[in-house]
Amino acid sequence: MTLAQGRPRRRFSALRTFLHNEAAGGYVLMAAAALALLVANSPLAPTYFAALDFEFGWAIGPLHLRETTLHWINDGLMAVFFLLVGLEIKREVLDGELSRPSRLVLPGVAALGGVVVPALIFLAFNAARPDSRSGWAIPSATDIAFALGVLALLGRRVPASLKIFLTAIAILDDLAAILIIALFYTEQLHVLPLLGAVGVLCGLLALNRLKVLALWPYLLGGAILWWFTLESGVHATLSGVALALLIPLRRTPAPDPTADEAVVEPVVNSPLHRLEHALHKPVAFLIVPLFGFANAGLSFRGMTPSDLLDPVPLGVALGLFVGKQLGVFCSAMAVIRLGWADMPRDASAHQLYGVAALCGIGFTMSLFIGNLAFSTPLLIDETKIGVLAGSLASALLGLAVLRWSKPAASVS
Repeated sequence: MTLAQGRPRRRFSALRTFLHNEAAGGYVLMAAAALALLVANSPLAPTYFAALDFEFGWAIGPLHLRETTLHWINDGLMAVFFLLVGLEIKREVLDGELSRPSRLVLPGVAALGGVVVPALIFLAFNAARPDSRSGWAIPSATDIAFALGVLALLGRRVPASLKIFLTAIAILDDLAAILIIALFYTEQLHVLPLLGAVGVLCGLLALNRLKVLALWPYLLGGAILWWFTLESGVHATLSGVALALLIPLRRTPAPDPTADEAVVEPVVNSPLHRLEHALHKPVAFLIVPLFGFANAGLSFRGMTPSDLLDPVPLGVALGLFVGKQLGVFCSAMAVIRLGWADMPRDASAHQLYGVAALCGIGFTMSLFIGNLAFSTPLLIDETKIGVLAGSLASALLGLAVLRWSKPAASVS
């Protein structure tokens, strides 16, 4: 029995579904971003920007919520996105492709390089500018939906192992971004709401320990947690991640080594799997595209090519385009050369470099961090310029390299 035959089928099926959903969602996100740019530079621009600035909300007892449309999307709907990200991270680390230390080394080191090098490149252009150096983390994250959508355009030219590698890097990037947001982009803390959030977390932990499998108590507690987090000064979207970590997960049992074929049935009744499955399509096809449409709108009126050479857009663009590919590829090759990990199966070094270039597509999380790092419209617009330029260049380079690269079996 070969290793391929002995691999649990459930994990491959779950990964295939995940890749399909993310790639399809990537196409919708691309269309939403393109539509935002089109509307922002059309006669509809005043209506578009006025709709984003429109304030609405309610006041029920101590619950006072009145925000702009843009803030409701970024602080409210994106909490659901972060909930899904947290669920994916927990599942992959405890029961997926990242559950074995041997599988974690290559994407882990590559992801670390892909976070550090772009940040250093950004700071090289902005370290002397107090108003902009807080954006150092903007080019540090890979947009998994965008990247997998671009990768899917190549079909079977790219081995499955590289798709898994890219997915693992993007998931670890998201984990790094979550930690960065929590540590470096938290506002002044308010003690009472923070204590309320801690109390809700304790209650959710108790539900987990009592093995409560119904989802509604967790979701109700998550909604309360979101409000306390919003009021505490910690960014509200982190409540989604905290909730995800407390949703019960039933691990897949190890395959029976005495069986003729190591087939593991899917675990479909785990609360984490049920919630993740329920959220995938709404997040991929509604929430993330809506975020893209609301945040990618950039008016080119009065803009000149020289604006791309300002420190913020230049640092973001080069951080994504140069920093990501250098950080990911050089770190990955160092690990492989040292014998700490193997080259992804059926992949060549050229193909690995092409995937490293695709890691420079940093749309969703980069724009999100940009909104946290900067408060002035000018710097936010400059962030959009850099993100769009760096992501587009990374996508084109990655496509070109992978389109003309030969698989490992064809390389002499």
